[in-house]
Amino acid sequence: MPRFYFHLFDSRDQRDNHGTELSDFQEARVEAIRYASEILKDDAHRIALGEDWHMNVTDEAGLILFRLDFSAQVSSAILPRSEATRNSVTPPDLRLVR
Repeated sequence: MPRFYFHLFDSRDQRDNHGTELSDFQEARVEAIRYASEILKDDAHRIALGEDWHMNVTDEAGLILFRLDFSAQVSSAILPRSEATRNSVTPPDLRLVR
């Protein structure tokens, strides 16, 4: 049975040195999603706004098979006006020309 490794990269990198034996790639995909959901549920306080975290799932040779990404961004609606203005994109002038 192949062994898959679930490496987590966030404010601290957590390498999976033991791996998990699973029947195939599809089972590893489901396990990665379950693992990520546990992190979101149990360690949500660790996920800082504006910081990305991801999980690389690799095979025994270290080949990255897929990656799960997660990020949380602050809405400009709650930023101070000066910062929201600096971070916003000015829409094009949509007036009709006569």
